[in-house]
Amino acid sequence: MKKFKLISLVLSILMILSLLAACAQGGNDTSDTTTAGNVDNVDTTTAAPDDSTPADDVTIRVGGMTGPTSIGLVKLMQDNEAGTSKNKYDFTVVGAADEITPKLIQGELDIAALPANLASVLYNNTEGKVKLLAINTLGVLYIVQKGETVTSVADLKGKTIYATGKGSTPEYTLRHILTQNGIDPDKDVTIEFKSEPTEIVAVLKNGNGIAMLPQPYVTVAKSQVEGLETALDLTAEWDKIGNGTRLLTGTLVVRTEFAEAHPELIASFLEEYKASTEYVNANVEDAANLVEKFGIFKAAVAKVAIPQCNITFVAGEDLKPLIEGYLKVLFDQKPASVGGKLPDDNFYYINK
Repeated sequence: MKKFKLISLVLSILMILSLLAACAQGGNDTSDTTTAGNVDNVDTTTAAPDDSTPADDVTIRVGGMTGPTSIGLVKLMQDNEAGTSKNKYDFTVVGAADEITPKLIQGELDIAALPANLASVLYNNTEGKVKLLAINTLGVLYIVQKGETVTSVADLKGKTIYATGKGSTPEYTLRHILTQNGIDPDKDVTIEFKSEPTEIVAVLKNGNGIAMLPQPYVTVAKSQVEGLETALDLTAEWDKIGNGTRLLTGTLVVRTEFAEAHPELIASFLEEYKASTEYVNANVEDAANLVEKFGIFKAAVAKVAIPQCNITFVAGEDLKPLIEGYLKVLFDQKPASVGGKLPDDNFYYINK
């Protein structure tokens, strides 16, 4: 019976992932990596690890994706490799969220970098088996244009906007910003969704147009499309709405059982991770080289993209005020985008 319930849980989450792919993923090319994985390859029989192991003997297993949500980890990854980190770590970087979440659910990972809305989905669908540990990335979405004259959201009225992320957070973000600026996203603009950023790049190569893309795809697209420029930073446009919420992309979540067993390891991890994000923002070129070294994406792309990826660190008492409003915006558009309900206070990990 337990095995049946676990299989059902994994299947349900993978189905949600097919609708809620992360907007922020990027790799060494421009291929889209948001498709849900094959559930036949998910091992549902793996026993959970013994979280009672003494702290000195624990290796913290951290998972991330090939995109902005993992950039803040790279200095910590380097320190771990050099043997200078406080804790012992095992890092896994994969192409999509649906490669991470089964491992987290089954206890094969302890901490994972995931899209902000997916953190809420997992909390609700596992009945609290994960907690929100930190916010690591603000908005990464941009409006780009070739041969157009968009300088404000108002200028998008009557336009066609090419985008990826239908039925997931990029669409919800765009619709929210349009609506709050008096533009009906169903009547006043045409949003033409493509399955991959490469399709958008092909359209813009062959003519003028407007598109919504995340970093690092903005940087990649500019290298391939002559005359392509950034028209709007959607993080800034979200902030202009002035409703007290922030546009978010990435978070870190932790298995509740692991966090409760090893609060001292979580405390030191958060210290090391904060230092890592600060290093990335202050040392872009060196960080870009580490981004390529650890297989997140190419250094040349990272060097340009990092300053526009809004890498951050928010933890503790500051978590709830920042993410609660963002999740409410998504919930109001589509409850399933946050797991059917807004998470309760136990969602937030506060290290006492």
